[in-house]
Amino acid sequence: MVRRWGGYAAAAAALTATPALAQTDPSPAAAPNPALGITVTATRLDDARNSIQPSLGASRYDFTRGVIESIPLGEQAPLNQVLLRGPGVAQDSFGQVHVRGDHGNLQYRLDGVQLPEGLALFNNAMSTQYARNLSLITGALPAQYGFRTAGIVDITLKSGTTDPGTEAVGIAGSRNYLQSALTYGGRSGAIDYFATGQFLHNGVGIENPTASDMPLHDDTDQWHALGKVTGIVDEQTRVSFIAGGSSARYQIPNNPGQVPGFVVAGASDLNSALLDQRQWEDTWFGIASLQKHYASADLQISGFARYSSLAYKPDPFGDLMFNGVAPWANRTSFAIGVQGDGSWKIAPGHTLRGGFLVQREHTTSFANSQILPVDATGTPTSDQAQAIITGADNIGWTYGLYLQDEWKLSPTVTVNYGLRFDAVSAITPENQLSPRINVVWQPNDVLTAHAGYARYFTPAPLAQVNNGAIAATLGTTAAPMQTLNDPVRAERAHYFDAGFELQPLEGLKLGIDAYYKIATNLLDEGQFGAPIMLTSFNYAQADVKGIELTASYDNGPWSVYGNLAWSEAKGTNINSAQFNFDPAELAFIAQNWIYLDHNQSWTGSAGAAYTFNHGSDWATRVSGDVLYGNGLRKTVVTPNDEALPPYATVNLSLVQKIPIKNTRGTQIRFDLLNLFDASYQLRDGSGVGVGAPQFGMRRTFLVGLTQKF
Repeated sequence: MVRRWGGYAAAAAALTATPALAQTDPSPAAAPNPALGITVTATRLDDARNSIQPSLGASRYDFTRGVIESIPLGEQAPLNQVLLRGPGVAQDSFGQVHVRGDHGNLQYRLDGVQLPEGLALFNNAMSTQYARNLSLITGALPAQYGFRTAGIVDITLKSGTTDPGTEAVGIAGSRNYLQSALTYGGRSGAIDYFATGQFLHNGVGIENPTASDMPLHDDTDQWHALGKVTGIVDEQTRVSFIAGGSSARYQIPNNPGQVPGFVVAGASDLNSALLDQRQWEDTWFGIASLQKHYASADLQISGFARYSSLAYKPDPFGDLMFNGVAPWANRTSFAIGVQGDGSWKIAPGHTLRGGFLVQREHTTSFANSQILPVDATGTPTSDQAQAIITGADNIGWTYGLYLQDEWKLSPTVTVNYGLRFDAVSAITPENQLSPRINVVWQPNDVLTAHAGYARYFTPAPLAQVNNGAIAATLGTTAAPMQTLNDPVRAERAHYFDAGFELQPLEGLKLGIDAYYKIATNLLDEGQFGAPIMLTSFNYAQADVKGIELTASYDNGPWSVYGNLAWSEAKGTNINSAQFNFDPAELAFIAQNWIYLDHNQSWTGSAGAAYTFNHGSDWATRVSGDVLYGNGLRKTVVTPNDEALPPYATVNLSLVQKIPIKNTRGTQIRFDLLNLFDASYQLRDGSGVGVGAPQFGMRRTFLVGLTQKF
């Protein structure tokens, strides 16, 4: 099912029909228009590409451009902030989001091509501003979606045809906020081109570890860029090239008043407010695609590559005094692969789809760490720093293959069933054959219901697997409390999903969706020390279940939505990467079911927008929204036994259009984030795999100007 701004709608079987070829006017008086013909061909090929990978039976939430413009910062908003307006999406520290009780497990697609997972933690390598259409697909996914399955972030890119001309954006505000962006698009004959870039600086790059209004030592500088060139070879063939990247520099914010745990070079005291730790994150990616339409068949084959790196610079003296280790660390990942997807309408009631993905990834890690030597009791034997060098070099292959049939069983019932085979050849070789089935029933224009089952196979990200370096740390202040380190395994899960949507009135949509996941070797991620990067581990058994309620009303100048979700995620027995945990914590979890640290029982979002002078060049849009969470988990007595206090943040936006002669218009916007200046805590530093406390951003004012030429 498709959810648009909070409502549900059927994923119509008509989407699978092969789009008709462009028709020409037979009248001799009709003058040919080559540009119009190319536009029609491009639109038809876009529709054909969408028909190759439909989300029939899954839950799809569409963030339209109008919706995105209604949230703070509009198209310049970070992607994670946009996703938080979807149902069942919970906010976490470091800009992370959790979808339906999973820690990560998100897949990003650009124009239908799956991008490999990178190393970036604080910075999302994807950007909202180059998305023409943005959707979050969840639930029991059809067979074409594999590996990362908690949610598919599906991005259809802008182009020179959909967004021609030049657009310049400037934003300034409190917390040293400066942001600029430039976009240019156009078309020359059969060639379409689009390019965009964005720069951001502010003083709240990472969440504040204290409740203060402004964090200490938290500046960030970031850029995102993307270019896309598309060429139409003929009415049935198109090639496209996409290249993009992001680069981000972060200061690690300081937490005043901390007490050093070690004596270094005779010093036993240091002001923790003066530490200087920094982290760099870079990602570059490229995609080349060939799309072909022939009769009742469509095919897209793509080659892709992604390079990602993370570097951490410690405070040499401070890290050693407070943490017992000061690592100059660097990690890299380079992935390259091929993806192919096709559809063939073999009969009036059947559309056959199939495809494959092959990916090779090479990851490296290196750390030159300063440590102190210790005796058998863990007591330092010297206050003079010593160096140890650790590292790893891993290569992994990922394979995926699927085949499925969309069967129009009757005018009101559609069944989408198939199989996919996934395999990973890395530190731990594994594979699985996974059945999928979805049933959609649409008896009339008011009601759409669906139910589905999916078997999932989710390997751990290769760059997040720590498979060495324990022996080198023994006898030092960097040594773990134990050395047990069973290999991280792929998660295997049974996933059930069902729901329905009602459209009783024009513009009004009401929906409900429920899910239940039974997992073996459930993958979770934790942040253990520096650099600030996630490390994967498994729970031997886990259950995740939840229910989502959505509502929306879109009619004329009004746009209103609301989402409310309940979720429960529990696991037992951590059976991999155990050296990261306290032995007593491990022993308790081995015998008891606990809430996962990222579990948030209740998550909500709601918003409303009204446009004065709707449809005119002087339109004024006033909007507001609220984000609610009843708190992630913390440890008081036993692991993850309590939730942090609930919170709600209210945001307001005002956007005014101004027509200026000889331009395509000007837009001025004012955004007020966290209207009531609520001080709320996302993490308190406790919980399984949690590294430090983090607080949400306080009240922030932003003013923006957009000029189109």
